[in-house]
Amino acid sequence: MTSNMVLSKKEYKVVGTRPVRHDGVEKVTGAARYGADVHLPGMLHGKVLRSPHAHAVIKRLDTSAAEAHPSVRAVATGRDLAEVAEGLSEVGEDIFTSLRYMRDNILAADKALYAGHPIAAVAADSPHQAEEALALIEVEYEVLPPVVDVEAAMAADAPILHERLATAGLEGEDYKADTNIASHEQYILGDVEAGFEQSDIVVEREFRTKTVHQGYIEPQSSTVVWRGDGQVVAWASSQGHFGVRDSTATVLGLPQSRVKVIPMEIGGGFGGKLSCRLEPIGAVLSKKSGRPVKLAMTREEVLTATGPTSGSYVKMKIGAKNDGRIVAAQGMLALEGGAFPGSPVGGAAACMLSPYNIENVRLDGYDVVTNKPKTTAYRAPGAPIGAFAVETIVDEICERLQMEPLEMRALNAAREGTRRADGVVNGPIGMEEIVEAVRSHPHYGSPLSDGNTGRGIAFGYWRNNTGPSCAVANVAPDGGVALTEGSMDIGGSRTAVAQQLAEVLGIPVEDVHPTVGDTEAIGYTSVTGGSGVAFKTGWAAHAAAEDIKSQLIDRAAFIWETDASNVEYVDGALRHKADPELSYTFKEIAAQLNSTGGPVVGRANVYPTGVGGSHMANLVDVEVDPETGKVQVTRYTAFQDAGKAVHPSYVEGQMQGGSVQGIGWALNEEYFYGDDGRMANTSLLDYRMPTSLDVPMIDTVIVEVPNPGHPFGVRGVGESSIVPPMAAIANAIHDAVGVRMRDLPMNPDSVVRALAEHNGAAE
Repeated sequence: MTSNMVLSKKEYKVVGTRPVRHDGVEKVTGAARYGADVHLPGMLHGKVLRSPHAHAVIKRLDTSAAEAHPSVRAVATGRDLAEVAEGLSEVGEDIFTSLRYMRDNILAADKALYAGHPIAAVAADSPHQAEEALALIEVEYEVLPPVVDVEAAMAADAPILHERLATAGLEGEDYKADTNIASHEQYILGDVEAGFEQSDIVVEREFRTKTVHQGYIEPQSSTVVWRGDGQVVAWASSQGHFGVRDSTATVLGLPQSRVKVIPMEIGGGFGGKLSCRLEPIGAVLSKKSGRPVKLAMTREEVLTATGPTSGSYVKMKIGAKNDGRIVAAQGMLALEGGAFPGSPVGGAAACMLSPYNIENVRLDGYDVVTNKPKTTAYRAPGAPIGAFAVETIVDEICERLQMEPLEMRALNAAREGTRRADGVVNGPIGMEEIVEAVRSHPHYGSPLSDGNTGRGIAFGYWRNNTGPSCAVANVAPDGGVALTEGSMDIGGSRTAVAQQLAEVLGIPVEDVHPTVGDTEAIGYTSVTGGSGVAFKTGWAAHAAAEDIKSQLIDRAAFIWETDASNVEYVDGALRHKADPELSYTFKEIAAQLNSTGGPVVGRANVYPTGVGGSHMANLVDVEVDPETGKVQVTRYTAFQDAGKAVHPSYVEGQMQGGSVQGIGWALNEEYFYGDDGRMANTSLLDYRMPTSLDVPMIDTVIVEVPNPGHPFGVRGVGESSIVPPMAAIANAIHDAVGVRMRDLPMNPDSVVRALAEHNGAAE
């Protein structure tokens, strides 16, 4: 069992408690409706024809035979999408550097850039008939050599994906066009050369990671109807229905007000459901057929044609003094954007050194295109890759200095006022408190069992995010509050947002009934990503509740025939300051709203600053079988600064979930590509995610260092949990068997090879 702990700063009545989630009954009984549960009268079924080639020019596309099929009602190709102007398309952490790239990823124009790239689509009376019709579409390809590795893509003789792509470099840099390097960005602090000259020890190493998928359980599904009045309505599971609306409108050439997206429940996302993929295709097919169209991906399509995270190459150098103080760090990071530019290299560079106070830094990040699906955000996008390199080297420096790894972290810990590599100066942060939480935990210093066992530690950071958010709260006559918000709920955020509204109003959270509104029912709200929902939409709920309080004060003043300044709202009740006998509970005043002026509706539209990043640490024990190379994680404790845990159970769940995903990324998960650029392991039988048999119970310690930039001190918690696991496990493997693992995944084959090389070198 887990020994979950919360190291708390301030207590509230509702915030910080563990109520039953509002959507729990529907989900455990199967009543909740997801994207695939939409069934409309006259609905057709769509299927997408995808390129079998990783890199090919589309010479000819003939859909006439498919159109003649007796059950086919419509066919769509890239020619049906609108021409779009150049411009940035950014939906949360999912970035396309060009609107044209976003359009071409939905339906290819003149070139297939990965195996699985959509070429055309059909709508037929049944899914089987639609699949049958795909075989009738004739495509003539000119097959080109693919490149599916970031280092190979950067080589001078690499096949070029985009003939007109030129590197977006730094001022004064001279990059030629026709390259796979989409951009170069650089972060500089101090004088890194001088820092290395002052160093007593310098360690430089190379690291490589493979492409991995978010592994959400629900495949993408969308149902779209293009109505006779020209309005497009889509039912979709996504992490941001406003982003889906805007992307769909853009590629269809429609005003945003002509597209309505109705959010469904979502079966996981982790950043992988930010992108718009099926809705524009469904809209075209619906317009042509005059009927609603449903498209649903198979698991193979999810793996081959949605956005995984980047494969990467990182070369990192860190210099330290003999006392363990880090004085210089330099890194070169190359991350894959997949078929189109837009990798998370910026997140990697911004976060990889953020747990520490280092005065001399230079980081060069490169966004590189390869013949793989366009990468999408995956939980703290980029940061786990950077942390894997940094935390592994820090551990090696500790070994060479014979210094306790935790003490070196304590010595170099970032604190308030520390300037990060991205130039941001920290406000109050929890790195030092995380160090102390690790030091005081029973796991730290406990004896390891005999055999090839080891313990590893690693730290991580994620900067978190904000964005526009809207909340509307309608007070019912019985004192209930209908709360409509614009943030998709993945991890229980409806309840966490409702708790913040209830805290302000002083009412039970059970009296708040939260729902996620469609794009016409609520104001624009940015995506559920960047660990921003509890922060930004919680803030919107806080402001909406304050609006309700103000209106209720006015109503009580009206009833008592006094000025509003003589009325106060305390602990869910209205009181006359001069006459204590005059008071109303929330329910009592709610019953009088219609007779005193009509409904009371609290509203808020916010775009809050003061985000506040989150630090994380992992303490991991492993057992390594030197004969087979199998690594078994035997004990795992996760520590995280949540600012203020609104619902501690959900925070613990996020910490545990990110840790398990990190274990999979560390030990098993990867895309296997053949020489032809096609993915070989396209099912969950072959794409090896951890099961319950592969992981121990994850103990959690929530540290609360309140974020002064939020009314309740909230920091985002959903992403930093995946940042340190890979490095912590690598460090534990070294502690167990003496080998340094610098490539992911650290599967049995790679561990056996590393041991053989290590033992050979020792001889």
